[in-house]
Amino acid sequence: MLLSDQIKKDKEIKVLFAKAEEQLEAMGYTEHSYRHIDIVGVRTLKILQEVGATEHEQELGKIAAFLHDIGNSIDRRGHAHYGAILAYFLLTKRGMDCCDAAQVMQAIANHDEGSGEVATKLSAALVLADKSDVHRSRVRKLKIDHNGLVDKEDIHDRVNYAVVKNDLVVDKENKKIKFLFEIDKTICSPMDYFEIFLERMKMCKVACGFLGYEFQLLINSFELV
Repeated sequence: MLLSDQIKKDKEIKVLFAKAEEQLEAMGYTEHSYRHIDIVGVRTLKILQEVGATEHEQELGKIAAFLHDIGNSIDRRGHAHYGAILAYFLLTKRGMDCCDAAQVMQAIANHDEGSGEVATKLSAALVLADKSDVHRSRVRKLKIDHNGLVDKEDIHDRVNYAVVKNDLVVDKENKKIKFLFEIDKTICSPMDYFEIFLERMKMCKVACGFLGYEFQLLINSFELV
């Protein structure tokens, strides 16, 4: 089986990631590089392990997490669908069984809240891992100066910049998957968070339900969902 460690060292895939980050940086869009990819990989694996996925499913999860935003190398709009198709052909070209590649493709295609549908454990884990990574380090450096955010009217940057800590916890005993966010409320309010991320949270609720868990969102230790 093709392994995630092989994918991470692949020259062609590294080139595509570089082009994806170039595209997003030109747009001033939040960071989607190796920092984000690594966090999503760790959290995808943690969820799959906790819900009893096989080692084979866990390895596919690591690959899906690593490749989930590669479609940004083509365009941000539709990146989930572009990335899914790219991933399928990159993986099968490197010898991955078509059934495994199709599972990775499906998870990547459905990780975006704009058009995604949770249909597998792999898909559910990827959605939750991806949507839990909201953090100030994702705001582009060119959009920050010594006073903080340059454009304080950009709600997307403001919400990300306000989150100083995030975590994802799988509570097996109480069958809950928790997003824990610490927000600087002098920068944004919880309502600002919901204004831009409501659809994401609804998708996370569906993903948790698919896994047999309840979704819980806590901001500054207060339960909001």
